[in-house]
Amino acid sequence: MLTQALIWAAGGTGFTCLMTSLGAATVFLFRQSISQTLHQIMLGFAAGVMIAASMWSLLIPAIEQAEEMGIPGWLPAAGGSALGIAFLMAMDALLPQLTPERLQQNTDHKNTLLVLAIAMHNIPEGMAVGISFAIAAQQDPSLLPAATALAMGIGIQNFPEGAAISLPLRQAGTSRWKSFLTGVASGVIEPIAALLTVLVAGSVQPLMPWLLSFAAGAMLYVVVEELIPEANLRHNHQTHGGTMGVMVGFLMMMILDVALG
Repeated sequence: MLTQALIWAAGGTGFTCLMTSLGAATVFLFRQSISQTLHQIMLGFAAGVMIAASMWSLLIPAIEQAEEMGIPGWLPAAGGSALGIAFLMAMDALLPQLTPERLQQNTDHKNTLLVLAIAMHNIPEGMAVGISFAIAAQQDPSLLPAATALAMGIGIQNFPEGAAISLPLRQAGTSRWKSFLTGVASGVIEPIAALLTVLVAGSVQPLMPWLLSFAAGAMLYVVVEELIPEANLRHNHQTHGGTMGVMVGFLMMMILDVALG
């Protein structure tokens, strides 16, 4: 049973990792430097994706899972989010010391926070897939279609997330291959988290509401602190590029989450 659960989880999160990689591969579509307007659109798009993901992929499931356990839904949602925000604030203060040669007006610092937030978001997603396949393999095989649907839904959602990592990195001057491989690396986290979760499914499941909320708080911090200000929303009224990027990213991710969740 354990072997079967590991195989199923590896297959499901292998698909989610592939979709992240395909999203990151969009960096190869741009041969020249990305224009400032497109840069603002992509930053806004990343912000919209992360806002929607924090709501529908993380906080709402955290509240629902907590209530199923007999815990007030707001407790892990608020507490976990606060911990995620505090963690990113600590990283925000620490990163300037870790990257003394900050080039391009802290661009490396901003992109490090972005990658870190999306990577942490992928950890609970991988854990959720791992738990789903573990339950299907060890307790109720009829839940296999639901676990598969969850993996497919998360995989489709991961496509814009891969692009949200690689494109800003490329715009900051990182090589195409390094930008692509960084996006791929963020997706590899999901299979690792899933397989580890299958091995310790019983002890990790009670912590899922807190882990989901932690990732949500971290993502929201990056959106408010870095992405939206960098998109220059208040000073680009002629094109509204950043604003439109936020709206498109938010609506796309919301539709994917609701339709496939």
